[in-house]
Amino acid sequence: MALTIGIVGLPNVGKSTLFNALTRAEVLAANYPFATIEPNVGVVPLPDPRLGELAKIFSSEKELPATVSFVDIAGIVKGASEGEGLGNAFLANIREADAICQVTRAFADSDVTRVDGSTDEAGDLETISTELILADLQTIDKVLPRLEKEVKIKRGSPEQLAAVTAAKEVLEAGQTLFAGAAAAGIDTAELREFNLLTTKPFIYVFNTDDAGLMDEDKKAELAALVAPAKAIFLDAKFESELIELDEAEAREMLESTGQTESGLDQLAHVGFDTLGLQTYLTAGPKEARAWTIRKGWTAPQAAGVIHTDFEKGFIKAEVVSFADLMEYGSMADAKAAGKVRMEGKDYVMVDGDVVEFRFNV
Repeated sequence: MALTIGIVGLPNVGKSTLFNALTRAEVLAANYPFATIEPNVGVVPLPDPRLGELAKIFSSEKELPATVSFVDIAGIVKGASEGEGLGNAFLANIREADAICQVTRAFADSDVTRVDGSTDEAGDLETISTELILADLQTIDKVLPRLEKEVKIKRGSPEQLAAVTAAKEVLEAGQTLFAGAAAAGIDTAELREFNLLTTKPFIYVFNTDDAGLMDEDKKAELAALVAPAKAIFLDAKFESELIELDEAEAREMLESTGQTESGLDQLAHVGFDTLGLQTYLTAGPKEARAWTIRKGWTAPQAAGVIHTDFEKGFIKAEVVSFADLMEYGSMADAKAAGKVRMEGKDYVMVDGDVVEFRFNV
């Protein structure tokens, strides 16, 4: 599934440093071919230690993890919704992304100047959200008269008009639709055709330094600014240095800072979850592989990710949980223990299912 996360932020917040670290990290991972779809798009693997364990059991030649695509979008400036900076260019790039990763400066460095209008984290967050909100209000102001006319002559959808009207109220109150739609009772499915920017899921990254990573009170304060969305704290410069090391050295360097997982790995995992995705696993002599599906998908839909013929001709899915397979050590032993199930068309996939599909074309 080609799903992308757009990295946005004011200029000079470390956005490009973060993007470069993400893409270089992928090259060093070595077990998945790096892909640059466009000059500013990088495909990054989702760290998944389960694949290594599966590869041992099935003697797989290679491991293919799930991936997350990141798009490095040009820096946003105040007035972008009115055409300042790259204006419509950045808006178009955000519209094409499935989620928005907003990078905010939380480090002190006199050598890196703040752009005009940048003051502190709260102000910078507000600048970005304001520009996205204003862009959405422009879209709504264009479509609302048409929707009102269509409903008046009984050719339009009253439900859609009500949703757009309510969305305008949320935006005018200074809230993104991602944050405020649910509380306002808005069915965002009614807004889908308008591709509003602020309906997209948001991930917030605070680019900080050593002192910031150790300051739990400051991190709690910043996390509260974006709640209930998830906040990730990382040092983009440190991450750039980290990915130049081999695995053992990188682990030692991480542990020396009191971290158990790199910021880049955290970002990949949170991005995957924010997009409402999960993985199921397949394994054999050729490869152990993680396949990306949406949460709530059924077995035939999951099979269709491998090949459309698998979904069309779906018969059954032979399923064992990864935990059960690890406990018994082989498919044969897991079967003997009654842990391998045959599931039909209505089965809803669970993250970490190890599956073999049976189908007929």
